[in-house]
Amino acid sequence: MKKILFRKLLFDCLVFFTITLLSSSIIIWVFQAVNFLDIIVEDGRNYLVYLNFSLLNFPKVISKLIPFVLFFSFLYVIGKYELKNELIIFWNFGINKIELINFFIKFSFFIMMFQIFLTAAIVPKSQDLARSFLRTSSINYLENFIKPKIFNDAVKGLTIYSNSKDELGNLKEIYLKKGSGENFQITFAKEGRFKQIGKNQFLELNFGETISVINNKITNFKFKKTDFNLSNFDDNTTTYKKTQEVATIDLIKCYHNLMNFNILKINKNFEVENCRKDNIDNIIKELYKRIIIPLYIPVLILISLLLIFKSKENVNYPRYRFLIFLVGFSIIILSETTIRLINADFIKNIKFFVIPLILVISLYSNYLIRFKNMKVLK
Repeated sequence: MKKILFRKLLFDCLVFFTITLLSSSIIIWVFQAVNFLDIIVEDGRNYLVYLNFSLLNFPKVISKLIPFVLFFSFLYVIGKYELKNELIIFWNFGINKIELINFFIKFSFFIMMFQIFLTAAIVPKSQDLARSFLRTSSINYLENFIKPKIFNDAVKGLTIYSNSKDELGNLKEIYLKKGSGENFQITFAKEGRFKQIGKNQFLELNFGETISVINNKITNFKFKKTDFNLSNFDDNTTTYKKTQEVATIDLIKCYHNLMNFNILKINKNFEVENCRKDNIDNIIKELYKRIIIPLYIPVLILISLLLIFKSKENVNYPRYRFLIFLVGFSIIILSETTIRLINADFIKNIKFFVIPLILVISLYSNYLIRFKNMKVLK
């Protein structure tokens, strides 16, 4: 009977958690997806790139929401059980409160391991895949990112300016600058329009002049009509992996070598993008975010279980319930803000690594003391 009651409570918690997590994640993801429309509108990407990039950011949204949604779900369901007198069934069947706590502690470790797997493996991989779609794609709709009276530089090494643009996409009073430094080329034209020839994109210019500066020598020529080939240019999308996109095992190896540790047998010639001394703070912060912050999940579940020690008949129960919510919310904020305090010094970081462990031990010890006091009173 105990197993049936435990499973029923756990099932209700998980159902509410799953529904809340998915619904809140979808809402936030939709808002993010709207912001990602710049990939099409401003960068001229096609819809497939936008769709893949948006979908691959969904795991990151879920991983961010899991701690708060998990805490809120357990707090809500346990409180609902108390308000409906369903927790009394547990105590009437001889279930000790410490048994209930032990059951949920074991469950919290499963959720914690899932969160570590999500943040350490799934999210970095999905972020890398999302970025790879941008790295390997080309600007398919150049006319989309040209905004009148704005210097547009979505194409690497090329700046395009147009004074106006009509409904048909024809540009007026065009300025183009190719290159930088001492060697560059400037082209002016009264009008122009984009056109596609096969897979190549061109800007057809009419009535203009091109000025070239090469090794301090200036040359110019005027034209009535010319085609400016845009297919030879790359876009300004970041082509290297960001720290958050690098695999966790590679970040560990990188940090190990940069700190000159001799714990692991790693080739000293091991190379990974962003593995530099000046990036070491970001590397350790990323590892902390992926591995240490999920350790707060057992803490949050233990905090939500504080509800079982006070009856709804107590006049202070609503205030007590709200106080527990504030404590749990503060722990979530603490786990996120400590990221800023992480630095390259491993020894100084240890105090932040052990905070969740200390909190779990303190909370569980508090439960044991309460349970013993209840036995003495009886």
